Amino acid sequence: MSAIALITGASGGVGRALAQRLQARGCLVAAVGREASRLDDVPAAARIVADVTTPEGAQLAMSACHQALGAAPAFLAHCVGSTLIAPLHRTRVEVYREVLRVNLDSAVFMLQAWLAGQKGTPGAAVLVSSVVARIGVANHEAIAAAKGGVEALVRSAAATYAAQSLRINAVAPGMTDTPMTAGMLKMPAMREAAARQYPLGGVQTAEQVADVMAWLLSDDAARLTGQVIAVDGGFTTVRPLVK
Repeated sequence: MSAIALITGASGGVGRALAQRLQARGCLVAAVGREASRLDDVPAAARIVADVTTPEGAQLAMSACHQALGAAPAFLAHCVGSTLIAPLHRTRVEVYREVLRVNLDSAVFMLQAWLAGQKGTPGAAVLVSSVVARIGVANHEAIAAAKGGVEALVRSAAATYAAQSLRINAVAPGMTDTPMTAGMLKMPAMREAAARQYPLGGVQTAEQVADVMAWLLSDDAARLTGQVIAVDGGFTTVRPLVK
């Protein structure tokens, strides 16, 4: 039987690209999103409408996957997320709580539901953090706090479940060309300014992030768990030579 991979946030840029890669690899993909119409053209064996920012929604996604494809997913890719660019003193409480709900709550509830479905068989999960959780970036306090929580979750869960042959990792992308960032990148001047921040230059694609996530869910990464891989063109670790 083909391995089953459940992708949350599957209608987004990274989730959609990852679905293509995992399906091409022979996985049965269960694509999860909040709106059925946005899942119509996502390559998948099952399309599931669920809001995984709640425990009930996360469990619904898992149950629907099992019902549609006959088993619990061996692989989980949690791509649900949002962003917020605002200094802390201008961040309203309700906005802050929404950032936590979408980014951290969803990660906790979805990982919890996935773990509950694993019955002694090996598996792997990959979550999505951000470069702003790894290095201080001005005006990103709320999202940095949420994604920092995701990274801590990954490390602790990886330690807890390693003995069950469950690998749990994350990627931390830099600026990525997706529908979520389209507003920031639509002006050439803004795109050029963003590109100059990265030692490798340019703005990366959703496909480049998905490539790393697909690798983390493969046997090629069999010795990796508890890791957060920065897919950021060197942003968090390299300072380019300025001429």
